[in-house]
Amino acid sequence: MKKTALLASVFATALMASPAIADDFPAAISVSGEATVSVAPDLAQIDAGVASDAKTAKEASDANNAAMGKVLLALKGAGVAEKDYQTSRLSLQPQYGQNKSTGASPVVGFRASNRVTVKIRDVTKVAGIIDTLVGAGANDIGNISFEVTQASKLLDDAREQAVVDARRKAEIYAKATGVTLGAPLSVAEGGGPVPLFKARMAAPMAAAPAAVAPGEETLSVTVNVSWAIKPAQ
Repeated sequence: MKKTALLASVFATALMASPAIADDFPAAISVSGEATVSVAPDLAQIDAGVASDAKTAKEASDANNAAMGKVLLALKGAGVAEKDYQTSRLSLQPQYGQNKSTGASPVVGFRASNRVTVKIRDVTKVAGIIDTLVGAGANDIGNISFEVTQASKLLDDAREQAVVDARRKAEIYAKATGVTLGAPLSVAEGGGPVPLFKARMAAPMAAAPAAVAPGEETLSVTVNVSWAIKPAQ
């Protein structure tokens, strides 16, 4: 048999088999169920920094190292474990002035900055830690975020509720189309929790305590379920 004839024969066989495959594919109703749960965050993260200006690069760097050293000692003294704070950024940049007569921009000094990311595992201590950072010399506090570390475990009850919600919807469609639900054919989870709150906050200029409200995080889960269907009895 020639190659062309062989390919034509295979193609014809596939076309003949297609209706049988379609007939074997189970009829189903597919819906999505949703559920939510509100929980308090149990982890906070703060980004804090120190910036130092000086005439020379060395003076700026030395001053910044000394300032950040005080901040790190203050964190340790406040009970923050060393594993929970980490340097996130170091920089040393020239600062330019303006010469009005020549239009040039001469270097007039240097700015050194050092930033550290701090994890706080007791969110009731966030305000106190911010006050400690500011009191130790941190002059830039920002990117405060709250998280739920056990989000997946806390969603277990919501998962059950999501399946109940999916079945409720499927039964509505089954009744409207004159069929009854059979056994579930597939269950797939979609979506996931998102961070509760992220914001940037400037360092307080006065000694007033920081006001921080962690609030609650609403976790949501979506489940996609397909049920086999059969004619209504």
